[in-house]
Amino acid sequence: MISKPETNEYPPYYKGYVNNVPDGDLLQILDKQHKETKKLLDLSEEKAEYQYATGKWTIKEVIGHITDTERIMCYRLLSIARGEKGMLPGYNDDDYVKRGQFNRFSLSDLLHHQALVRQHTILLLSSMDEEALRQRGNANGSEVTARAIAYIIAGHENHHRRLIKERYLSDTLTNNNSQ
Repeated sequence: MISKPETNEYPPYYKGYVNNVPDGDLLQILDKQHKETKKLLDLSEEKAEYQYATGKWTIKEVIGHITDTERIMCYRLLSIARGEKGMLPGYNDDDYVKRGQFNRFSLSDLLHHQALVRQHTILLLSSMDEEALRQRGNANGSEVTARAIAYIIAGHENHHRRLIKERYLSDTLTNNNSQ
């Protein structure tokens, strides 16, 4: 079982993500989380292209962002777990979303990509021992452990699921609950 990281294993700005992960077996949490996200996003293509405000991402873009971030975080996790000592670069999520052109894909395709990336994350984590997970490295100018990155991945998705519920689907959820 992958235990929660200590606060000295990640930069303070990730505290919300790490704290947003429930207690339990992280591999099971990651698997369950993806299933819950897929269920939450059982939406029409029209709804998946909804923006709650001008200049905000669509739901499709949020899913693309979650997937891209998990890919990047997995690379960081692997690099740090294997002992990489060089600084791993940051990234600009707005630029990645813009260049990802996620609205041209079907929601089904985006969720399929996300499922494959999540499967990779779980397989990667399940192959690592405690020593690898406790390795420290430098990502985006800050020291972080491999296991902290694993929790950041889970917390990041939880964060965006909450935003999807509150900002994108609140009207839909309210209408469905009143029927």
